[in-house]
Amino acid sequence: MWLYLAVLMGLYFLLRWYRERQTVENLRDKYVFITGCDSGFGNKLAKQLDTQGLRVLAACFTQEGAEELERLTSDRLKVTILDVSSTESVNAATKWVKRIVGSKGLWGLVNNAGIGFPVAPNEWLTKDDFTKVINVNLLGLIDVTLHLLPLVRAARGRVVNVASSVGRVTVTGGGYSPSKYGVEAFSDSLRRELLPFGVRVSIIEPGAFANSIILTAMENIKSTWDRVSSDVKEIYGQQYFNSYFKVLQDVNKSANPNLYLVTDCMEHALTSRYPRTRYSAGWDAKFFYIPLSYMPTFLADCMLARFAPKPALAV
Repeated sequence: MWLYLAVLMGLYFLLRWYRERQTVENLRDKYVFITGCDSGFGNKLAKQLDTQGLRVLAACFTQEGAEELERLTSDRLKVTILDVSSTESVNAATKWVKRIVGSKGLWGLVNNAGIGFPVAPNEWLTKDDFTKVINVNLLGLIDVTLHLLPLVRAARGRVVNVASSVGRVTVTGGGYSPSKYGVEAFSDSLRRELLPFGVRVSIIEPGAFANSIILTAMENIKSTWDRVSSDVKEIYGQQYFNSYFKVLQDVNKSANPNLYLVTDCMEHALTSRYPRTRYSAGWDAKFFYIPLSYMPTFLADCMLARFAPKPALAV
């Protein structure tokens, strides 16, 4: 019995490996629009796809980021400025994309733009702190998608949304995890709605990687603590903050520097004839965060509590 099961499992993975190696034809004629290309995953993906001959339309948040990306890539790659939290900016970028792609449509939309700070216990934060993150990571992603969807549908193309492993299991306070949970939900509904039109939707769920999101979280935690009321500071205590900051430092030190593990997933979602619905990138995502999300809630709570500092006035 076990032998038959092992053979069936082997055949399954062999068939999956074969299917996933089949690529889409005429990739050099296809346009891909990527948000958040100043640095990190978006920047690397833009360069990666440009090297392979795809027609990359890269959206950067800053003029400096756009100029640097243009300098390091071929003439095929085109750059525009985009603030995904501004509908006016999204409208302008949509018109820019339409002028370039024309009747060919847009093969790929990669919603990568995002921010992570402030990251802190929820009681340290304000509604505006949550709004700032959700406006970019979730509402901005939705706005860009809705504007560009007709072009993607015309090409029977792909939508690739960058969520996170902490969009499956929450490990810290702030707007980042709620925004990524929202990306998961939006992507699930979008995938089912667009399937009849031949459009495929994939979700990328990275673990901890060395990018600007982790760095800015560390830089902003001290200013967040400084503005917390004296009553809340007394409840948590300075030692709690010191321990919390050390956890962030440890995450930063252990963060995976190999961004290609994420961009290879994005590339596969864009170029494979049989893209996956979800891609988990990084060993921490594959063997900790994602498995933890399937565990009973009480067990996940117990495991995460082992790493959490204890407030000064905890009972």
